[in-house]
Amino acid sequence: QVQLVESGGGLVQAGGSLRLSCAASGRTFSKSSMGWFRQAPGKDREVVATISWSGGMTYYADSVKGRFTISRDNAKNTVFLEMNSLNPEDTAVYYCAADSRPLHYSPRVNYDYWGQGTQVTVSS
Repeated sequence: QVQLVESGGGLVQAGGSLRLSCAASGRTFSKSSMGWFRQAPGKDREVVATISWSGGMTYYADSVKGRFTISRDNAKNTVFLEMNSLNPEDTAVYYCAADSRPLHYSPRVNYDYWGQGTQVTVSS
């Protein structure tokens, strides 16, 4: 089992920045691919960014490319999402997710464990 706890959300003005963190429990973190997803009101959940277990592979949704950066620190069991140039369309609940299969990377699907989410609100 993996438990995920997100932090770092909040209210920010358009053009601002936030850094989300996701702390993971469990001894298999360094072998687990991780991802950030988001769900805006009235919309389906969508992938934002994912990163392989070693950090060697990453994926970004087109809407965040060049603005968001996903990274991980396996020594601290933590994955990060650095968000810059935020705009109101980025407003959503952001979820951290983990792939339960060791040494497996899927850019957009097959994430099994989920955190409870952190709210990001961008004002215009």
